[in-house]
Amino acid sequence: MPIILGLTGREILDSRGRPTVYATCELASGARGAASVPSGASTGAAEALELRDGDPRRYRGLGCRAAAANLGGAIKTALAGRTLANQLELDQALIALDGTANKSRLGANTLLAASVAFARAAAVERGAPLYVYFADILSDEPQTMNDANASSSFVAHRLSIPRLTVNLFSGGKHAGGQVPIQDVLLAPVSACTIDESLAIVYEVYQAAAELTYRTYGMRALTADEGGLAPAFPSADAMLDDAVAAIRAAGFVPGCEVALAVDVAASHFYRDGRYHLGDAALGSPAMVETIAGWLARYPIVSIEDGLAEEDWRSWPQLRARIAGRALTLGDDLLCTNTARIQRAIELGAADALLLKVNQIGTLSEAAAACRLARAAEWRVTVSARSGETEDDWLADLAVGWGADQIKVGSITQSERLAKYNRLLAIEAETGWPLAALPGGAASR
Repeated sequence: MPIILGLTGREILDSRGRPTVYATCELASGARGAASVPSGASTGAAEALELRDGDPRRYRGLGCRAAAANLGGAIKTALAGRTLANQLELDQALIALDGTANKSRLGANTLLAASVAFARAAAVERGAPLYVYFADILSDEPQTMNDANASSSFVAHRLSIPRLTVNLFSGGKHAGGQVPIQDVLLAPVSACTIDESLAIVYEVYQAAAELTYRTYGMRALTADEGGLAPAFPSADAMLDDAVAAIRAAGFVPGCEVALAVDVAASHFYRDGRYHLGDAALGSPAMVETIAGWLARYPIVSIEDGLAEEDWRSWPQLRARIAGRALTLGDDLLCTNTARIQRAIELGAADALLLKVNQIGTLSEAAAACRLARAAEWRVTVSARSGETEDDWLADLAVGWGADQIKVGSITQSERLAKYNRLLAIEAETGWPLAALPGGAASR
């Protein structure tokens, strides 16, 4: 069993030039692991809290020196020399040491860095690929599953590579808010491998860049996650241009390449209304707007179509688009089991966007994944807008049998690191892509 010998932390910069945390973990066996953690721009109110220094003279208060110091300080002091039976025991010790409901004392960024660095070291000690170690985390606690179906559901999602949803166009908080909705993503539904998926996405992205130049006079400048971000006049124009790019690349919309939309509706919801362009829509009208998009565009997933606290309306959205697109919860759920359970009981969603740093440790995120699977939901493992070149997320998505992975676009190294890791796992295992979580008819 692993025995922690040492922990260290260091402040590094993420893909937006903002500080984040890098951790190393050394075990008594000599095995070592390191990990860096992401940070989000579009964050849900229920997310666990990152620890930031708050010094306005340095990185405008966003420094992470205190968070990094906690790794080699309070956490190392509490855990050095301790024998740990598994990942769960490590994560429970971290949670207890923090002692707050939202990880605000030591920081969710600190705890996650320790959790993943330990996982990497434990995988090295075991001589196992990281995705195999992650798979073991997910199956460590079968007693927490709601029923026997959860186990069979988990097995059904193993031995596959998650399908890609790749950022094409960005708006909202990822691109300065030139259009309210946050992202339009490509889903290469006809692809049979990651290699083929990326080749398809490349062609569409290049076609979109050419379209952007012709239509908006803008060269391929990119947003936080690498998506193109011209001055779309409306959300509908953003979607129209995505379909036009698919066709220009020589693919059939809906049959070969579909769309996924991250609405991120919380960010344009004020005073009980959705401020979408010039319109101020009530919840029923917002639901109908989304249904209208599905009627006109090949959309297979709607993420955060309503605001995170508009609980009353989420079941109506799910009922309205069921069978045509996933109702995917991000800010609504925050990878939090209490919120996921509420959504299950209300029938508010049928898919989880899983972001480990929303909750703080691998074990807590695994519990969220198991709960979603027990409800027969689909799971998309997601990166954040502030990422690093670390590729552990790809292993996690494979090990946890994700249906889809959402990393960003194909233009920046912090995104490409994850895609390249998926290519390596695919070559190593020969596993197929996961079954399609839903489809859109050609339009």
